[in-house]
Amino acid sequence: MRMSEREQAGVVILEPKGKIMGGPDAGAIKERLHQLIGQGKKKVVVDLGGVSWMNSSGLGILIGGLTTMRNNGGDLKLASPAEKVQNLLMVTKLITIFESFNTAEEAVASFS
Repeated sequence: MRMSEREQAGVVILEPKGKIMGGPDAGAIKERLHQLIGQGKKKVVVDLGGVSWMNSSGLGILIGGLTTMRNNGGDLKLASPAEKVQNLLMVTKLITIFESFNTAEEAVASFS
């Protein structure tokens, strides 16, 4: 997994690419979220448009990220999940936990 990042209207957009399968990916995302919290940035969107697949460890990374942000007064929202990822969120009922949007721009606007 590779990850890029950008900021729009005070919201940090993380853009992972490839497969989210746990292992080092978990540490990288968790560490980055803690850095953002330390910088006072507590509004995060994870744009899943470039994620081709995610396993249960990948879901755990997202749940951990959501918990981390909410425990620190922030929030984490999802955007642009590919069909496979969207189906995984629906089957696991995590779609009821995460706010999910069709585009990163819609997710950013939802923080207003």
